[in-house]
Amino acid sequence: MSAPDPGAWLLDRIDTREKALTGHIEQIQAQIEELTARLRDLDQDLDHLRITRKTLLVLAGEQGLASPPPPAPAVPDHPAYQQILTLMADIGQPSRARDLCLALDLPLARKNIENTRAKLKRLVRLGILVEIEPGLFAQPRP
Repeated sequence: MSAPDPGAWLLDRIDTREKALTGHIEQIQAQIEELTARLRDLDQDLDHLRITRKTLLVLAGEQGLASPPPPAPAVPDHPAYQQILTLMADIGQPSRARDLCLALDLPLARKNIENTRAKLKRLVRLGILVEIEPGLFAQPRP
């Protein structure tokens, strides 16, 4: 009785792996095509919303119906909020709670950083600041 040919066995394994990878590639390409179509639809919906907004603003301006700008949100009474806002204006760029603690000469204790972060989050909820990415706060653009 002859031993199985190791070369044939190895080629069979390679063929099996190649078929599996080809099938996986085809699945992923189908998913990419589906996601690309969904992205195209979402982009189109967004364009329609922008056009609608622009049209409504033009029509409101023509009829003199433009609403007055909303009142500026009220800053909380605590002086720490005013210090944070003054510092944010002076810095002029997005900042993290830790950086603000350093600038305010607060010890870099977890308690101070978390308290500053909580104040920043409250200012975001009030519409005074924006969180452009998790933990990174900035003044809104006009």
